[in-house]
Amino acid sequence: MINIEIPKSDVSIIKRKQPAQDNTPVIKSIGGFIDLHEIPRDKGGVILFYNRQDELLFVGKARKLRQRVKKHLEDTVSPLKNHRDEIFRIDVSIVEDPMEREIYETYLINTLQAKYNVDKVFYK
Repeated sequence: MINIEIPKSDVSIIKRKQPAQDNTPVIKSIGGFIDLHEIPRDKGGVILFYNRQDELLFVGKARKLRQRVKKHLEDTVSPLKNHRDEIFRIDVSIVEDPMEREIYETYLINTLQAKYNVDKVFYK
């Protein structure tokens, strides 16, 4: 039997509002998230989207993490487009090897039973 451990989260951001101060420059919010700059731009990895109740909504993988997270929050073809208001937390694990990303994505979808993943599902 193969033993796979869930990768630890390298970055975790939550949906929050911009603090209201007179002299503070406004940070552009994307889907209610203002901390997207914390997600590495040129690193590959696995992305996990959670709701307020810590239910896993969706698992994805990317060669460029920040770009992919933004697409899921803005794009009209994202599997999350009808469920964006449910997203409260985004966890990112850096995984550079493409084959490892694929394995982790499939493993996480099926082990944690991601709610909105329809591809790579074996638990139903």
